[in-house]
Amino acid sequence: MELRGTQRPPYSRRMRPGWVFGLVGLVGALVVVAGCGGRPASLRAAPTQTEVPKISGATYVANDVCKGCHEDKFKEMENTLHGKLLGTKLSKGALQPQGCQACHGPGSKHIENPGPTTIIVLGKGSFLPAPEQGAVCLQCHERGKRILWAGSPHDSRDVVCETCHSVHSPKSKKAQLQKETEMALCAQCHQAKTAQFQRSSHMPASDLGEAGSLVCTSCHNPHGSTTDHLIKAISTNDLCTSCHADKRGPFLWVHPPVMESCMNCHQPHGSNNAPLLRLKPPRLCQRCHDTNRHPTNPYTPSSRYVFNASCLNCHSNIHGSNAPSGMYFTR
Repeated sequence: MELRGTQRPPYSRRMRPGWVFGLVGLVGALVVVAGCGGRPASLRAAPTQTEVPKISGATYVANDVCKGCHEDKFKEMENTLHGKLLGTKLSKGALQPQGCQACHGPGSKHIENPGPTTIIVLGKGSFLPAPEQGAVCLQCHERGKRILWAGSPHDSRDVVCETCHSVHSPKSKKAQLQKETEMALCAQCHQAKTAQFQRSSHMPASDLGEAGSLVCTSCHNPHGSTTDHLIKAISTNDLCTSCHADKRGPFLWVHPPVMESCMNCHQPHGSNNAPLLRLKPPRLCQRCHDTNRHPTNPYTPSSRYVFNASCLNCHSNIHGSNAPSGMYFTR
């Protein structure tokens, strides 16, 4: 269509102001919530707490009785968090003063008949199913970051607390982990994600404690979350903009895929395209935009469109623009 004078082009779906998309998104969210009976699907039919295993007829004994046979375990725990709390003056409630028996259950039957069937054994040598082992730890650790553990991805895959944590002989300075570093621990299962950090463009993730460095739990809560991928925010965009605040908006002109999810264009762990892009422009942009206006063959006079920053040579404010004439994200 030919434009004359100050005539403006009709709005297309890609050219509407940001508030239009925000209104559409709000209406869609209300419809989804209404269809779920007023509650998000992740909060409906929450799994019930598993009961703590019991030793029939057993009673608590003095903590020093345990030390008579398991002195090596006492030495291992001297400098750990549990060793400094359980069975000491710092203990609280009715369970913590019992020392070892706070986790392993009353020990009277175990004294009469030593063996794994008369005491609660946790970890690799346990005969208990994973939910019951987790219930033992949740007696004290049921709040805070563990409040959504029941039914979480790790819980549903029978990952027990001792898979990641060690009460008797932790290897890390924090969180009593089975490995020296958090990333080394997560890498045992999440090998593909760990490998992505070795790409040329990657998140500033490190376990060495440098200022500004990230670890897995900077973005994820391994104990449970109301969102996908165990992220610590209510959405991917909220998580990303907690650091990248300049991309948050609100914008007068908003780029629809940006509003939907940062991961439409970026790979969060690592990429061979800077900055963490899934594809190199202009191929990334052409997943949504056709090439009839901007040919991208590098062997034609139009090769300027594949030079340097490609589409971003002109559309520099690709996340959104507040300029009245920034409809095409050029300013």
